[in-house]
Amino acid sequence: MPNVSDLRTTPSPARSRRPRRANVIRLITVVGGAALVLSFPLVSPNPYILSVGVMVLNYAVLSTSWNMISGFTGYISLGHAAYFGLGAYGTGLTIKYLGLPSFVAFFVAGLIVLVLSIPVGFAALRVRGASFVIVSLSLVLVLLLVFQGWRGFTGGSEGLFVPRPFPDLSRSEHHLTFFFLFAALLAVSLLCWWIIDRSRFGTALKAIREDEDKAQSLGVPTMQYKLVAHVISATFTALGGGMYALWFGDLDPIFQFSILISSYMVLMALLGGVRHLFGPLLGAIVLGVAIEFFKLKFGDTQLHLIATGLLLGIVVLFMPDGIIPSVQSLLARFRPQESSISELSAAERLEEDAKREAEMTR
Repeated sequence: MPNVSDLRTTPSPARSRRPRRANVIRLITVVGGAALVLSFPLVSPNPYILSVGVMVLNYAVLSTSWNMISGFTGYISLGHAAYFGLGAYGTGLTIKYLGLPSFVAFFVAGLIVLVLSIPVGFAALRVRGASFVIVSLSLVLVLLLVFQGWRGFTGGSEGLFVPRPFPDLSRSEHHLTFFFLFAALLAVSLLCWWIIDRSRFGTALKAIREDEDKAQSLGVPTMQYKLVAHVISATFTALGGGMYALWFGDLDPIFQFSILISSYMVLMALLGGVRHLFGPLLGAIVLGVAIEFFKLKFGDTQLHLIATGLLLGIVVLFMPDGIIPSVQSLLARFRPQESSISELSAAERLEEDAKREAEMTR
């Protein structure tokens, strides 16, 4: 008779091949997705469609950045538009008043937001739930009033003009250049999310998301971990805002510090799936394309908001956890039920013993 411990520990060859197969599928998916994104400019029929692609990538950067704090910790922030606006205005103002080169100003603005997000995060993360949502939202409203009223410094309601970093490029070439710059920024943000997700730091953040009090009782420095995640998230959001300023050129405080921008970040991440690397990216593609299509369809009216809301309502009703988790659960129904390692190994052992006994009786 086979040893029971052997039956429990001996891995099945079929099961040992599954992780390798899954890794190969993930690699093919990532490479294929990157190829599709980078080939988009080649199939864009005109500069407008290419600009839509740039905007979708911007949404993807913002929603992925938002997911670095809210996806890991469960703290739903509606104030990330503040960091988006600070990154955009920080880039434009440092170019205007300090005369810095465009991309030097871009990184300086990101560094400024990094520093500012530390005291802001320390104050906001002391509360939870609805209180945190209100605190984060109030930051956007305060900055909107400041940048709209401080006309002598920020331009106020008249806006702020940011000079193009590549003035000699045509409109199409300008969009093409920033398409790849946004793609590079998105790749860096996705890599950062992936590293956090597989680190002990990420595990601690997930413990905070599941039960913060229990995580703290187990020795996790919850406040410090939340603050670090908040700073990383705010910095990437500011970099997305700075890149937008260099691409678009005209800044308006009503748009840069709009609650609607924060809502888009939240909805895109939830739409794709907050616990998945590519969830915010998928949500940005679906919702971003829908937003731009409805804007083109309905013009300057607010009907595009109604159409977008209906789309989200349908998704929430039928895919409450997001697109990626819903598709995964649907595919799991068609897969054969897997036996445990011990049961599968024992069955193979018994089959081998039966064959040996049959050979011995011949």
